[in-house]
Amino acid sequence: MAREFSRQARLGGQVQRVLNELLRFESKDPRLEGVSVSSVDLSGDLSVAKVYFSTLSPDADPAPVLEGLKAAGGFLRSRLGREIRSRRVPELRFAHDDSVARGFHLSGLIADTAAPESGDDDGED
Repeated sequence: MAREFSRQARLGGQVQRVLNELLRFESKDPRLEGVSVSSVDLSGDLSVAKVYFSTLSPDADPAPVLEGLKAAGGFLRSRLGREIRSRRVPELRFAHDDSVARGFHLSGLIADTAAPESGDDDGED
C-alpha cells in the first residue's frame, strides 16, 4: 500500500520549490524572467525529473524559455544537488505547461456562452 506522501511526491515538491527560488533569485538569463515551475514529475527511481514551467504571459512563445532552461540545466542541477537531500540529483527535462492558456480559453468559452444575447427581444414594439 502506498503511503499518503511518498518519497517521490516529497522530493518532487522540494525540487519544485528549489528550482523556483533559483529561477527567481539567481538566474541571470533574460529569457528566464517571469518563468515559474508549475509542477515536477519524478520517475519511479527518482533519476529523471520532468519539470513543467509556465510564463507570465500565457500567449508567449515558450521556445526561447525552453532554450534558456536547457542552457541553464547544468547550473540548475548542480545547485539543486546542494539543496536537496538525495543520493542522486535527478536529470532535469523541461516541458511547457499550457494549462494556464487552456484555462483562459475555456473561461472565454464559458463567458461567451453565459453572456446574454444582445438582441432586443423584450416583447415591446
